[in-house]
Amino acid sequence: MPPTAYQVYQDLEREEQFAPQEGKTHRSYSSWRERAMNRNLRRGLAIIGACWLVYIIWLNRLYAAALLPGSSNNRANVAGQQTEGKTVPLDVHIMSKCPDAKDCLQKLILPAMERISDKVNFQLSFIGSVSNTTSDVECKHGPTECIGNMLMLCAANLPFPTSQVSTTPRTPVIRSLGFANCLIDDYPEIPSRPLVQNCALEHGLDFEAINACASREDDGFENPGDPTSEDPSGIALLRKSVRHTQDVGVTKSCTVRLDETVWCIRDGGKWKDCAHGSDVSTFVDEVERLWKERN
Repeated sequence: MPPTAYQVYQDLEREEQFAPQEGKTHRSYSSWRERAMNRNLRRGLAIIGACWLVYIIWLNRLYAAALLPGSSNNRANVAGQQTEGKTVPLDVHIMSKCPDAKDCLQKLILPAMERISDKVNFQLSFIGSVSNTTSDVECKHGPTECIGNMLMLCAANLPFPTSQVSTTPRTPVIRSLGFANCLIDDYPEIPSRPLVQNCALEHGLDFEAINACASREDDGFENPGDPTSEDPSGIALLRKSVRHTQDVGVTKSCTVRLDETVWCIRDGGKWKDCAHGSDVSTFVDEVERLWKERN
């Protein structure tokens, strides 16, 4: 019987926690030249660490500014709330360890979302196979891809503090989509703990909460319902997502569905079945047109 995604994830956690660390052997610094090089290396690492810290502080301030009354981002959030139910459905079906999914996000979805995020109801869905009689979910690239899918779903569905300008209980799309892109940008390394930690830190997400969600074995299979609770289960979220993908008949990663119709498919390193083209401007224009029809 092949290992489950839980077992693979737990094994990876143990390997990374207890594996011997490189560079820890004793060395004799017998010359002033070696000592000077060591000092310069420490200084360089300190400078890199300081720059990284400044970047994280700036990024968190940027996110915070989006919630300040009067800010342009805040006005966009309020406008989005006022048109709740009138946004355009945008569903992107991917596999987390697929190079076509990386191209799809970075060449089309991310540039478009910078311009129309307040006008779409965005959802990242996943491709796989799910049994109707057991809790098993299978992914094309194996259990580690299932883990990557779960990590992205967990990040998108973590309970998020509400505020006066935001009533959504889930992670803002700007954060969860950024986290997903960060992982998929280095997709061969999914689900490496350092990769997940760095991506969570970069986008202001709680790594421990994501980790707990992805590794939770209580998948709710015997008591089905909405898995997006205050204590979400990665496998329950993945099962729901895969079933949704199967229900709409999507099999290729990446498939972009706009307003419940296939807009474009990225497959084999090429755009396919793109009736209106694959450029960002045309896609944005269509979203704008559909949004105006609803409003």
